[in-house]
Amino acid sequence: MYSNGSAPARKVTVPEIRARKRSWDRESWAPASPARPESRSQALGQAHGEALGRFSAPAARETREPASVEPIVMVTAYDFTMARLADEAGVDMVLVGDSLGMVVQGLANTIPVTLEEIAYHGRAVARGLARAHVVGDMPFMSYQVSSVQAVESAGRLMKEGAFESVKLEGGIECADHVHRIVRAGIPVVGHVGLTPQSVHAFGGFKVQGRGDEAADRVVEDARALEQAGAFCIVLEAIPPDVAARVTAELSVPTIGIGAGSACDGQVLVCTDLLGLVRGRVPKFAKRYAELGDAAVEAFRAYAEEVRAGVFPGPEHAYKPNGGSSRAAPAESHERMTELDAPLALDHWH
Repeated sequence: MYSNGSAPARKVTVPEIRARKRSWDRESWAPASPARPESRSQALGQAHGEALGRFSAPAARETREPASVEPIVMVTAYDFTMARLADEAGVDMVLVGDSLGMVVQGLANTIPVTLEEIAYHGRAVARGLARAHVVGDMPFMSYQVSSVQAVESAGRLMKEGAFESVKLEGGIECADHVHRIVRAGIPVVGHVGLTPQSVHAFGGFKVQGRGDEAADRVVEDARALEQAGAFCIVLEAIPPDVAARVTAELSVPTIGIGAGSACDGQVLVCTDLLGLVRGRVPKFAKRYAELGDAAVEAFRAYAEEVRAGVFPGPEHAYKPNGGSSRAAPAESHERMTELDAPLALDHWH
């Protein structure tokens, strides 16, 4: 429950996400009709019926009016505070990505990130989510060796990281791993196109799917993941026409990042969209705020006040003992308790 006393939010479920698939004209790779998003309350009400088992996710895809389905909103988060803010904003999915290697640890790529690090950040993020579905990235070499290793690693993320699904990179070569993980009862998000764990094989962070042959490979990879049981698939850094083609070919939702507007949803790295990144950002990243500049100004103002002796002021100090050993009056005791209240843990959900 949130600290304002509101009712507990209902968690976004895998069946609901699977049902967020729009209708597509496969000939033109365009939506069959203009999307008219239903209200969030209507969407959640219908999804609640799905979660209760009144009809299955495949049936939902066939019976709902696809043009009215809201696109899926996913963001990354790596700690409790960011997760809580994203959840309060109403995002549908939160990804604890191996991008934490670059965003949190300052590494040049995602390759050194470990399973233990993903699990650690996952536990923190999960505590901050009352509604959003939480997904954990499977880091480099935690699943590539064998299907057995893949299932064991996915299981560890679910148990030790408090995740509700896992995401892994790769297409046809990983389809059997996805199949085995899904059979173990663990939902899987696929990821094709630019797969950052293969940055050295690609020769850098480069757009994938250029040309007919490369585009066909992206489509084949996505199909293989769908057939293996992935409930949605991330499409990263591919031409928008290729993303539209993939989205039209699949019966599960696609979530784009640098893949145009034709996907069934979008994902961005939280630090990119909040303007916390200094220096160059990817072409596809829109900055919705400039919190980096705001943070620098706040730190600067704090430093100046400390050096000038302005902070802390009387309003930031607790009442002194006053040198008296006598018990404080009841009114004074209540005031001191009030001042100490912000130090209590916030059991908000």
